[in-house]
Amino acid sequence: MKLTKKSHACVRLEKDGRTLVLDPGGFTEEDAVTGADALLVTHEHPDHFDEGRLRAALEANPAAEIWTLRSVADQLSAAFPGRVHTVGNGDTFTAAGFDVEVHGELHAVIHPDIPRVTNVGYLVDGTVFHPGDALTVPGRPVDTLLLPVMAPWNKISEVIDYVREVRPRRAYDIHDALLTDLARPIYDRQIGALGGTDHGRLASGASAEV
Repeated sequence: MKLTKKSHACVRLEKDGRTLVLDPGGFTEEDAVTGADALLVTHEHPDHFDEGRLRAALEANPAAEIWTLRSVADQLSAAFPGRVHTVGNGDTFTAAGFDVEVHGELHAVIHPDIPRVTNVGYLVDGTVFHPGDALTVPGRPVDTLLLPVMAPWNKISEVIDYVREVRPRRAYDIHDALLTDLARPIYDRQIGALGGTDHGRLASGASAEV
């Protein structure tokens, strides 16, 4: 499987000539959804969910479908009947030839005064786990963890402990648009030294085999 990092929390996975796109939000390049056969969205926040881009992807490919939680599905399902699927914790499904498991229920706490929205993570082909905006532990071995490194709801000690708890074979940074280039070496060094796994960062548009 080929993993291509796009800006912020979006990644593209390609296998057997088909493409799965996760979390193409407002911080992500417009071409992130180009050629998508299936799309997964973890939650409703605009840095993960851009309604216009999802509509464009579905209109460009009449066979494309979306899997997401109810808060997002309700905004799209009327316009694309039968192509927008609502999922929740514990569900399994196949999207464009990729086997997907759903893990998690709630967004991480930003502040006690801010209500928590729903959030799900996706384990793709039993290999790549995208947690969305939560530090969800899927309860099974993970080969490649997509690691949310910088957000209003986390700090680096939590990120390091999350890597230690999931114990993936490798971790690649996501949710990094808020992290300046000056700070990146600090995160690279500390997560790499303390996380206990192979930690890497892909520039937007760069790819790796997973």
